[in-house]
Amino acid sequence: MVPCVIIPTFWTRRRARASNDLLTAYNHPTFIDGESTLPECLASLEKVRGLDSVIVLCAATDPSIEHEAEDRVRDILSEFPGVEAMVFGPAELGSLHRRLEQLEFADMIQGVSLTGYGAVRNVGLIVAGVLGKQSVLFVDDDQVVVDVDFLDCAREGLGERIGDKVVYAKTGYYVDGEGHYQRHSEPHWTDMFWRQADAYNQALAIVDAPPRLRPTPIAFGGCLVLHRNLYCNVSFDPWIVRGEDTDYVINVRMHGGDVFLDGEWKVIHQPPSVRSQAFSFRQDVYRFIYEHRKLEFAKSQVDLRQVTPESLSPYPGEFIGSSVTWRSVATALLRAVSGRGESGSYLRVAHTDVRHASSYAEAHCDQYFHFQRRWPLLMDRVWEDVALKSLFMGERRVDRSAITGRFPVIKE
Repeated sequence: MVPCVIIPTFWTRRRARASNDLLTAYNHPTFIDGESTLPECLASLEKVRGLDSVIVLCAATDPSIEHEAEDRVRDILSEFPGVEAMVFGPAELGSLHRRLEQLEFADMIQGVSLTGYGAVRNVGLIVAGVLGKQSVLFVDDDQVVVDVDFLDCAREGLGERIGDKVVYAKTGYYVDGEGHYQRHSEPHWTDMFWRQADAYNQALAIVDAPPRLRPTPIAFGGCLVLHRNLYCNVSFDPWIVRGEDTDYVINVRMHGGDVFLDGEWKVIHQPPSVRSQAFSFRQDVYRFIYEHRKLEFAKSQVDLRQVTPESLSPYPGEFIGSSVTWRSVATALLRAVSGRGESGSYLRVAHTDVRHASSYAEAHCDQYFHFQRRWPLLMDRVWEDVALKSLFMGERRVDRSAITGRFPVIKE
């Protein structure tokens, strides 16, 4: 059961206008005219023993660069003939959406797109299902695989029973270039109500402790393997603005399962530097308030297992309880007056974004539950779908000039 490797990539303009679309406010998308981390990721995968199929998902913050981004990805892949990869871009997405309309799943199209972390990962799951893959392995484009037995390690324990649970989802963890997996930073006094790094480090303290596989409250989307029995039944949340991997842990628990952490499975994570601490904090405010609302809403759903913030402690549990709103405001105000910089941005978080985050959560979290209830049926209908499979496998050619607007030169 060799996993199908799925690599989401995100692209943007160097001087893009600030977007009000929360779902395309990615942490660190690649500049369309800049240097990409994808080549180093592919080079490391090329050395992995037993690598089979690879799917590269190409998402862009601006529709005007979608096709340019896809061209960049195809050019990069051409440099790695040892990687058998398929690029999924706007043309393929259009074909997928038309097929979903034919199968009477038009109401789910918004959650299956190349916009937003969760929706992009859902696209990867559907493509894997169309190709009949028994398991999928997500690797981010800023990861470097150092173990030639990476895929073998990913498969160990997958589908096996541990106690009263079956391991249908397994995550590794990230290390930096020096092998550190915990965050090393001194807490600042302004974070007295927001000890995020401390909680994260406590959650990861189980890495070195036995047993090798154990249930975890966090997941790492760049080192995550899912069995067919899970990914065909539980989707990613298309409306989570960030942290869709750890959110997936919550989704799985709501449906009676668990994500397991493998203490012997890891990748090197080398993301670009954070462009703005205030921006990252704003995204965290939105995601944690959304998670709190989601857990509260789920209490009214009789078919779901109840998940509490305490069961997800220390991380993210300590940030998704009922105190998240006032702690967000207090932390934003403290940072605004501390002289750390970006005071205006932090004040906007305190005065505007916290309120908007609550409205966003109220408006969208119930959409996920409607989407999720239809997900198993959708996956059953598209599993090895003949029409889509022949397209994805290259047996039917997509006329990209007609779909994308890149018209060929007419010679007289």
